[in-house]
Amino acid sequence: MSNATLERKEQASNTTAGPGDVNTGTVHETEAGIRTLMRDSGTSIPLSDRVEMVALLNQLLADTIDLRLQIKQAHWNVRGLHFQALHELFDDVAEPLPDFTDELAERAGTLGGAAIGTVTEVAKTTRLNAMPSAFLDADAALHAVKERLAFVANEMRRGVDSAAEFGDEITADVLTEITRGLDQQLWFVESHLDS
Repeated sequence: MSNATLERKEQASNTTAGPGDVNTGTVHETEAGIRTLMRDSGTSIPLSDRVEMVALLNQLLADTIDLRLQIKQAHWNVRGLHFQALHELFDDVAEPLPDFTDELAERAGTLGGAAIGTVTEVAKTTRLNAMPSAFLDADAALHAVKERLAFVANEMRRGVDSAAEFGDEITADVLTEITRGLDQQLWFVESHLDS
């Protein structure tokens, strides 16, 4: 979540809530200075660790949402002799990603954090290189999708290690399952690059 968005939310949370309004939570900072909107939670994980995990989950959420959109971009714009096969492959590779984003967002919510997944926020925080806004031949499309899938899978894997360091085995498990799915999709893409 960008600092500008959080500042707007902080201003809104400082106003008096009316009947039926939802408590907007409190903004906390990670050790790295990332501001995270949190609410109370009955989980036994300490607040400071939950703040770190929610920030991690939101970063991975942004990357995974962007990954899906970029794979769909390749799906729509691949051209050439292998168009049909790659058009279908990219659609299949993108298919499980909404479930992965849901798992990330819901885990952030479970930890008491706000899941941040709007296109506006994703555009500000994604770490993926932009997919070319052009027609792509088979080789360029496969390499572009492979690079982005590998990046997100490897960041997810680093997230597993980070969650384990914070003692959050459940988040580590969620990230492990998502990594397993991303690795399988990466294998499907890389298999098309073998000669």
